[in-house]
Amino acid sequence: MTQPADIQGEHLRAALSLAASGVPVLPLRAGKVPFGNCRRCADNACGGRPNMKTPGPCTCPAPCHGWAAATTDPRVFNSPTWARAWRDAAAVAYHPGGASLTVVDLDNAEAIAWARASLPGTRTVATTRGEHWLYQGAMQSANAVRPGVDIKSTMAYARWLGPGTGTMTALPDVVRALAVKEPTAVRPAAITVPALAGGEECPHRTPAYLNRGIAMAEQRITEASSAVHATVYRTFLAVLSAHGRCGCLTEDHIARLFTAAQTKGESPRHCTEAWTNARTRLGL
Repeated sequence: MTQPADIQGEHLRAALSLAASGVPVLPLRAGKVPFGNCRRCADNACGGRPNMKTPGPCTCPAPCHGWAAATTDPRVFNSPTWARAWRDAAAVAYHPGGASLTVVDLDNAEAIAWARASLPGTRTVATTRGEHWLYQGAMQSANAVRPGVDIKSTMAYARWLGPGTGTMTALPDVVRALAVKEPTAVRPAAITVPALAGGEECPHRTPAYLNRGIAMAEQRITEASSAVHATVYRTFLAVLSAHGRCGCLTEDHIARLFTAAQTKGESPRHCTEAWTNARTRLGL
């Protein structure tokens, strides 16, 4: 249903003001959900793939894939398809991660009480049932990190409900820690690597060489601030390139890498897939 002209104009004015300040925005239809995917973009194949960390333009004519449709580009706002979308929009949403922001979404009074006792004060925005606490800095999004608490930043959208009150503070470690899942104990599948031909001596002359390499790989994964999927795969590939053909790698070494990846939010399945894909690429 097309919104009345005054409401439509209010939504569009808010969206244009946000976009001008560098905040990527998108229209929401009734129910606080994005406009549905078109066939060309089914399953977020067009710009909204799960491994994307920044919003990307859609290659079809419509703003059709959730958070990744958020934009600051005035040319998009002037397109006929976006004009139609804003005529039907019930609300304005924005991509917090695209503006280097994190929203701690507190859904009820108990969640608000917890935040006041546990988190640094920052800018707050009243919502229908609770509050949004806004911090300066982006991180991975996560749902249900505590009862009534969601985190919306990269690869997520939040409804725009006004600028809020208070001074925004830098994203604290205590909020980042909320999205870190405890790693699940994983026993990697047995890895068989080819022995060196002709009984050659292993090039890794001391265990310290391998241990240093594994430690560096763990650090690379742990310090990844974005594109975690890609970082895990590239790190696994580098480890296997250096150590995958001489028989030095043990299950303990592989478990260390898997644990580092899971601490960054990767699932055991994703770890196994990344490891398998790296081995396949190297012909192991």
